Amino acid sequence: MSKSITIIAEIGWNHCGDLELAKKMILEAKNNGANFAKFQTWSVSRLKKGSWDNDGRKEIYKKAELSKEDHVYLKDYCEEIGIKFLSSVFSIKDAELLSQIGCKTVKIPSFESRNTSLIKYCNENFENIFMSTGTSTFLEIEKSLKLIDNSNLTILHCVSSYPCLPEIANIKKMIAIKEKYPEVNVGYSDHIVGVESAKVAVCLGATTIEKHFTIDNNLPGRDNKFAILPKQLKDLRDFIDLKEKMFIDHGLDYLECESDSRKNYQGRFDG
Repeated sequence: MSKSITIIAEIGWNHCGDLELAKKMILEAKNNGANFAKFQTWSVSRLKKGSWDNDGRKEIYKKAELSKEDHVYLKDYCEEIGIKFLSSVFSIKDAELLSQIGCKTVKIPSFESRNTSLIKYCNENFENIFMSTGTSTFLEIEKSLKLIDNSNLTILHCVSSYPCLPEIANIKKMIAIKEKYPEVNVGYSDHIVGVESAKVAVCLGATTIEKHFTIDNNLPGRDNKFAILPKQLKDLRDFIDLKEKMFIDHGLDYLECESDSRKNYQGRFDG
């Protein structure tokens, strides 16, 4: 993967099953600096019973479920306009679908970061893996990491609260993961409203930032409400570009652009 900081625009199910809306989101993500447009892969037919049955989420899941043909359609569109396609998987069957359509990169979401069989499958069938760590202890993260080839892995520190408050972001856990595993790319999957929190993570060494993304906060569903808009995505990318310019190493001597000041400005006022 590129050493430059990667931005994942998590479209997820914000499109609510409208593929033309999904394409608009992909285009805005690309135009405003994202490297990946990310979706979610699941089948409602395999969904277990839970709180989502009674709080409206299941109906959204039904609308937003992507068929194999939908995945191919969106993946092809991403390739057409020059942004990478990515999707989260929640089971081996989901991962098999992505493998079948030629995806080389996959996302393991926080809730599956302890799913040993899924992690092993992804390690064997994908070239690159992003894995969020929300809901997992440090010890559980360590166990999962032993199942993955570190050279193709990016760990994303995450707190699975939607939206998340700054005071529970626990960003020091990201730093601890970086210190424990210096050979692994470590980033931040951020659920705090806005992009200032993501900028903090960038300054602390995050190699990847994932943000929920939409083009309209008034669209249905919880995630659309706290997702960032295109102008915020651009703000984040501009900040990253500025940070990377400022970190260009010019050594410990003075710069050539300072030569005139060095030679002619010292002692220019008598007395």
